[in-house]
Amino acid sequence: MPNNKLVANQELHFFGDVCKNFDYAAQFTQHDSGLLDQIKSCNSVYRFRFPIRKGNHFEVIDAWRVEHSHHQSPTKGGIRYSEMVNEDEVMALAALMTYKCAIVNVPFGGAKGGIKINPQNYTLSELENITRRYTVELIKKNFIGPSIDVPAPDYGSGEREMGWIADTYATMNPGQLDAMGAVTGKPIALHGIAGRREATGRGVALAIRECVTIAEDMQKLGLTAGIAGKKVIVQGMGNVGYHSAKFLSEFGALIVGLCEFEGALYNADGLDVEAVFQHRKATGSILGYAGAKKEYKNPMLGLEQPCDILVPAALENQITINNIKNIQAKIICEGANGPTTPEAEAVFYKNGGIIIPDMYANAGGVTVSYFEWLKNLSHVAFGRMSRRFEENSNLNLVNMVEGITGLSLTSMQRSSIIKGASELELVNSGLEDTMIRSYHEIRETLHHNPKIDTLRTAAFVGAINKIAVSYQNLGVWP
Repeated sequence: MPNNKLVANQELHFFGDVCKNFDYAAQFTQHDSGLLDQIKSCNSVYRFRFPIRKGNHFEVIDAWRVEHSHHQSPTKGGIRYSEMVNEDEVMALAALMTYKCAIVNVPFGGAKGGIKINPQNYTLSELENITRRYTVELIKKNFIGPSIDVPAPDYGSGEREMGWIADTYATMNPGQLDAMGAVTGKPIALHGIAGRREATGRGVALAIRECVTIAEDMQKLGLTAGIAGKKVIVQGMGNVGYHSAKFLSEFGALIVGLCEFEGALYNADGLDVEAVFQHRKATGSILGYAGAKKEYKNPMLGLEQPCDILVPAALENQITINNIKNIQAKIICEGANGPTTPEAEAVFYKNGGIIIPDMYANAGGVTVSYFEWLKNLSHVAFGRMSRRFEENSNLNLVNMVEGITGLSLTSMQRSSIIKGASELELVNSGLEDTMIRSYHEIRETLHHNPKIDTLRTAAFVGAINKIAVSYQNLGVWP
C-alpha cells in the first residue's frame, strides 16, 4: 500500500515551493499576517471533468481553472495542455501569474488553466472539441470574460486554440461588444496583436540583456558588461526557447547549446538557431544537425556544458540538487516557470551565481497580452490613428531642415526619419520599456535592504508590497 501522506506531499511540491519563496520574502515586509495569508492563498479552484467522443468511444477529460488573486480584475493566465498537468501545478502557476503581473505593473490578478491531455494524441477536430467544451464549462461557472478572467496560450496551446475560445465565448455571449477581450494570444485576423507570439521569448532576451549591462554585477561574476559575445545555452525549442535564442543571437550573444527532449547540441563557436529550428522541423529532431561539434542523446547533459548564461525554457524542475553542481553557467535566466528547485538555487547562489527569476524573466507574454486586451477594449489598433500624422509631421520637419541647411538626405535616410511607428514597433517598445524598468525596480529592492539576498526574493517583496496596497485600496484591510 502506498503512503498516502507521502503521495499527498509529493503532489503539493510546486505550489509548496512557491509558498516557501513567498514566506521567505514576506519576512522583509511589514504587512499583517492575515493579509499575507490572503495574498498567498488561491481564491478559487475549479476542477471539472467532461466527456468527448474519440473515435467510436467516449473519453473523460480532466481540467482546471484556478483564480489565485482578485486584488485586480480581471484575472489573467494561460491554459496548459499536458498529460503532466495537475491541480498543484495549476495552483502554482496561477500564483506566479499574480506576482508576475505585479512585478511588471500589469493590472491583472493571477490565474491559470490546465487540460490533462497530450495534444499529439488527438486529431484537429478532437482538439477543437476539447477546447470549445472547456470554454463552455468556464462560461457556465463565470470563469471567463473580459472583465472576469482572461485566458491565454501556455505550454501545448497557441493562437489556434485561443481562436476557438474566442469564437465559442462570442457565440455564447451574442451582442457583447468586448467579447474578443475574453482571451488573448489570438491570431491577428481574430483581433490579436502584432508581436504576441514572440513576446515571452523577446522578454527573456531583454531581461538577460539588461542584467548583463550592469558592470558592477558582471565584475563579481568575472564577466565583462554587455551581451556581445556572451555564450548561451537554451533548453527548449518551443515558442519561448526558440524566440529567446533568436533574439539573444540578434543582440550579439553566441548560442553555443540547444536542448530538447530528444537530445542536445553544443558548439563552442556558436550554433545557427534558425538552421537548427528548420532541421528539427524537417527531421523531427535536433540531433543530426551538421553544425554541432557535440551532441548528446541525454538532453540534461546539454545543460552542463561550458557557457556564461543558461536559459531553461522548457518545464519546471529541470535544475535540481542532482545536477546543479555540474552547471557551468554563471547566470541562469528562467524562461520557464519554476525550472530551478529551491535546493538547487541555494547551491547556485552559494557558488556566486545570479538567477533572473521566472516571475520577471518570462513576463513578456502577459505584458503583450495586456496590450492586446487594451486593443480589444478600445477596438482600435495601436498606431492606426497616429502613424500617418507622425509621418507627415516628420516629412515637413525634414523638408524644412533641408531647406534651411542646404543638405540633401538619401531616400533611405529620409525613410528612416519620416517613418511612423507600426503596431509591432509600439508593442516591442512598450515591452522593452517594461522589462528594463522592472529589472531595475527589482535590483533597487535588492540593494535597498541588505538582508534581501536574491533577485527572486526582491521580486517577491516588490510584488507583495504592490498587492497589499491594492487590497488596502479596496478597503479590505485598513
